Amino acid sequence: MDWNQIEGNWKQFKGKIREKWGQLTDDDINQMEGNREQFEGKIQEKYGIGKEEAKRNIDNWLKTMH
Repeated sequence: MDWNQIEGNWKQFKGKIREKWGQLTDDDINQMEGNREQFEGKIQEKYGIGKEEAKRNIDNWLKTMH
């Protein structure tokens, strides 16, 4: 799955995002509105990881989505 599919169906993926990244609040997720850069930034902020690790985590998660 690619990010365009996530972005286009953001409302449907909110629950799956909360399952994977439980430290993100509903407000965090709503503010992103499917923007990958904002998503990466929030993951970095909430989990204290670097940009590359955040990208890798999202890419790995995308591979599990069908």
